[in-house]
Amino acid sequence: MTKTKTIYLTGQNNFGNRGCEALVRSTVTVLTEALGPIKVLVPSLDPVRDQAQWPDSAASGVSFVKAYPMTKLYSKWAGASQRWPWLHALARPKPSLQPELLEDLKRSDILLSIGGDNYSLDYGLASLYYFVGVAEAAMSMGKPAVLWGASVGPFSKQPIAERRMAEHLRKLTLVTVRESRSVEYLKGIGVSENVVPVIDSAFAMTPEAIDTSAWWPKKPGDGVLGLNIGALIDDMRREKGNTNGAVGAAADFVRQVLAETKLSVLLVPHVAPLSGAKWNNDEVFNDNLLLALGGAQPRLSSVPSGLNAAQLKHIISNCRFLIAGRTHATVAAFSTGVPTVSIAYSVKAKGINRDLFGHEGYVLETPSLSHETLWAYYQRLAADELNLRKHYEESLHKWRVQARLGAKKLSTLL
Repeated sequence: MTKTKTIYLTGQNNFGNRGCEALVRSTVTVLTEALGPIKVLVPSLDPVRDQAQWPDSAASGVSFVKAYPMTKLYSKWAGASQRWPWLHALARPKPSLQPELLEDLKRSDILLSIGGDNYSLDYGLASLYYFVGVAEAAMSMGKPAVLWGASVGPFSKQPIAERRMAEHLRKLTLVTVRESRSVEYLKGIGVSENVVPVIDSAFAMTPEAIDTSAWWPKKPGDGVLGLNIGALIDDMRREKGNTNGAVGAAADFVRQVLAETKLSVLLVPHVAPLSGAKWNNDEVFNDNLLLALGGAQPRLSSVPSGLNAAQLKHIISNCRFLIAGRTHATVAAFSTGVPTVSIAYSVKAKGINRDLFGHEGYVLETPSLSHETLWAYYQRLAADELNLRKHYEESLHKWRVQARLGAKKLSTLL
């Protein structure tokens, strides 16, 4: 009898970001399809709340285990290297990992590094090197280590780190990459033999139907436009000196939609800490936006708090259009055939759009976000709707197959 594989998912620590939840759920789905029954160790800073997000997770072989924050030595190195950049030229930091984390790795057969963009400079060198350290700890135990459904780099702003990452990436058992920009970049730094192009595994997540009658727009008219600006985009605009964040532009845009179309508008969150913390909380942004618009109306409403990633995918799938900043809100729309504008806060939105559509015509850069640009991109969606739906009809099956390629490759390696 074949031993049931135990898989450790590094790079994830909570389901407050429904994108992380979508990645975990879909990864478990595609791995089970390819490998049969599996055990999956999912690190969590709040296992009770994460388990409540996915009540039947145990039936899929999932166990929530303690997640460990980056050790203090990584953080101290990060601070010191910012003060004294010459430290980058020395050996990268390799502090010891927590004994409990090492025990979880020892009882696992495979390590998968998920999270989408942890192998980038988006969160700083200390975070990057921490995840490298976890993968190398698994490899030192003889475990296969896989970078899973990721966007990678670029690391070119840090040439020393780029050389180190190229060396590390070549050592991994498998590198599955979710967009061609990363594939091209990896080839350019000499990483290609273990690279498999895929599509984000969340394309394979099954929506969970729920009753929306209590808060769905009462007069949907010609359909519902889902809107996910979110706290991240709002914060980025405030950091650039716009004291009103994204609320003013979004409110003016919604007013124009309600005045000049027969669509309704639904405010959709995709990141909201399960603890109710206000920081990086799309639900708080939606509350502020709704307040600026004078509250809910027959053609304007907001998705309530507490829904999980699969339920939000169901909600998004019932929208006629979506304009969204959170990557996995857009993935939920792409994978269910909803014409979508991506508000890009990083290169991954561009890469995903280029691969799916062959261009970036539906990508609105965050610095360019305004009432006028939101309206212009909505008009582009509306004008292209029939062609987009035809493209979805022709492509969805292929995309869902591509979302499973990494799992199939892994099954052959094992």
